[in-house]
Amino acid sequence: MHNDDFTTGVEDGLRLSKRIYFGNDRSVAAPKPVTPMDKATGSLYPTSPMVYAVIINPMIVDNPDMPSYQPHVHGRCNPPALIPLQMNSISFEVECFLDTAFVSMSGSWRVHCVMGNKKCTCRVAVPMGEEGSILGAEVEVARKSYSTRLALIDENEEEESEAKPEEGGLLKAHIFTFTIPQVDGGSNLSIKVRWSQKIMYKDGEFILDVPYSFPEYVTPASKKIPKKEKIQLNVNCGPIAEVSWSTTSHQLKERKCESGKLDLLYEAQVLKWSNTDFVFKYHVSTTNLYGGVLLQSPPTPSFDQREMFCLYLVAGPDKSRKVFRKEVVFVVDISESMIGNTIEVTKNALIAALSKLDQEDSFGITAFNNETQVYSSTLESATNESIINATEWINTTFIASGGTNMSNALDQALKMFSGSSKSIPMVFFITDGAVEYERHICEDIHIQLQNKGSELCPRINTFGIGSFCNHYFLQTLAMIGRGQYYASYDADSIEVGIQMWFSKASSSIFANIVIDGLDDMEVYPSTIPDLCSERPLIISGRFKGNFPEKLKVKGVVADTSDFTIDIDVQHANDIPLEKILAKKQIESYTTEAWFSQDKDLEKKVAKISLETGIVSEYTHMSLWKTEPQDKPSKSGKKQGKKEAGSQNTEDPKTEKIIVLHHLGLGFGNTIATSENIPPGCGHKIQNQTEKLVTVTGNCCTNVLGKCCCMCCIQACSRINNQCGIVLTQLCGALTCFGCAECCE
Repeated sequence: MHNDDFTTGVEDGLRLSKRIYFGNDRSVAAPKPVTPMDKATGSLYPTSPMVYAVIINPMIVDNPDMPSYQPHVHGRCNPPALIPLQMNSISFEVECFLDTAFVSMSGSWRVHCVMGNKKCTCRVAVPMGEEGSILGAEVEVARKSYSTRLALIDENEEEESEAKPEEGGLLKAHIFTFTIPQVDGGSNLSIKVRWSQKIMYKDGEFILDVPYSFPEYVTPASKKIPKKEKIQLNVNCGPIAEVSWSTTSHQLKERKCESGKLDLLYEAQVLKWSNTDFVFKYHVSTTNLYGGVLLQSPPTPSFDQREMFCLYLVAGPDKSRKVFRKEVVFVVDISESMIGNTIEVTKNALIAALSKLDQEDSFGITAFNNETQVYSSTLESATNESIINATEWINTTFIASGGTNMSNALDQALKMFSGSSKSIPMVFFITDGAVEYERHICEDIHIQLQNKGSELCPRINTFGIGSFCNHYFLQTLAMIGRGQYYASYDADSIEVGIQMWFSKASSSIFANIVIDGLDDMEVYPSTIPDLCSERPLIISGRFKGNFPEKLKVKGVVADTSDFTIDIDVQHANDIPLEKILAKKQIESYTTEAWFSQDKDLEKKVAKISLETGIVSEYTHMSLWKTEPQDKPSKSGKKQGKKEAGSQNTEDPKTEKIIVLHHLGLGFGNTIATSENIPPGCGHKIQNQTEKLVTVTGNCCTNVLGKCCCMCCIQACSRINNQCGIVLTQLCGALTCFGCAECCE
């Protein structure tokens, strides 16, 4: 199901739900009509955990408890209508460690819109927060239960076994979906979903933002059903930190406050479900740059028994701290695949980024497709006049056309820097495509950066648009260049994403970081990026033997003077380092495995993925069903419900239902890039008319292909009129059978 099909399905579902009669005991009004503005702004996408009844035959839509005997509805819904189910209860548990939050959601929904003697498929959609990653899901309905599992990707496995996107996978980069088949009308679904997400950091505050905004139409119609919201929040910032909080979207009660820890609870009886996301801001009580090192032994069953460490550095709330002066070169893809809204929002974001430069900064712009176009052969100061001129050049030059040749553009960008030791050179590279020679580009960039004579070598920041670009190539470039990587997978999030990415990358306050004492240890990322005022820096790794009692972190600050900070080392027994670091470790290993083409490292990534439950490029997630099996009686007949008991059932039967659509980033699509297919576009889905023409044409082609040989022509010339009529009727019948496939 394409994204447009999803919004169309929800729009049709809300329209269909008006047919349902709830009597006089009703707490909410019928859903309001969807306006074109709502659909255009994406307000039909879930902003909280949601469950939808997938309706193909609208005749089954009715109140399972109180039939309304609505007039018969002819036809079928294509795409299927999605009726949001009413939610009976919701509960969240959130644990915050360093820059990562682990969220567990439990909720109950009722199939209130399908006749009691009918069944439908239910689609679960769970929006996750910033950089969200699904960890697992469980569903209980009637006597059945469903759960997700990870498994190795079998290279010999047929591609057809993977689910269609509408059956399970990522609707958007932050919205995980899966479907539960054959659910009875009137049933209750109990659903648990777990995911991890990033905690944002800005102006000295950690900001937790969890999707928790429920639309009005999921409130149960009956006034008698109690509605209770619950959020349990635990924060652990480490043993040496004092944590305090001031801002929250929901009324939290502080149950416990210890050194570095908070235990908070929100619990309320409500008339309508929350219509705002859960936002919580907290900070560590210090004004200076601070950090720490946490040590932990691995779990006993882990295949890697080396000790774990995690080093974190946080800028602190000191707003007077200076950031580095910058020499900035934007390298932007303007190939034909960027056509339409993609190139427009990229232009807007680039112009906004230029306006944020200080007058002490300098900038350049390079646009590339088959050729490379440069705004100016030298960097220009970021004055108001030069930014106005650059804006005019962007509006004139940024016309999506041609292919993708990124190598020359990157080479030219690196040659534009002055080599001054008083400013930090930065490349901001934006693309939506993949090319064949990406490893060669990485090797060439690595050599060029090593040969730079300046104390501050260029930082390469990369931004990927859509799923056709190779995100691991972009991560490799950013790692080599000590820069920041970010991605947006749809046009709606590109402009905001680029602005966030530019803001973080350009807020460097501590550069050329070197950590004494880690030379003989495995560290990821292998190249340490700069510390930014808008994101904590986290370095992790594995080691054997003893770890130093203290570490010295050295680097330079914005005035190019040397800076050193001593960091204490402590054991963290109550912080799950393995869970926190697993995603970073998987991404780091996958990037290295792609670049080095190391099969053994790929297997290692798969092992970590299976052990920690975090999806990787080499594992897939599947949905399994568990159902109790009734023992047959001595007469050979299955026992009824009254006779069936705990002693009369066999062991539950577990079977795989479907393999969910791949959840990884992927390694790019060079074919789509060469064909200039825009991000987010796939094969066009045929409508009913196109299907009818195709099926009818195929049927006639097959018949004629079998009948147009010379011997058949000679035979036809000798048949009588009655036989000719029969053959004509047969061909017509075959055509009708072909057309009938469209109606199924």
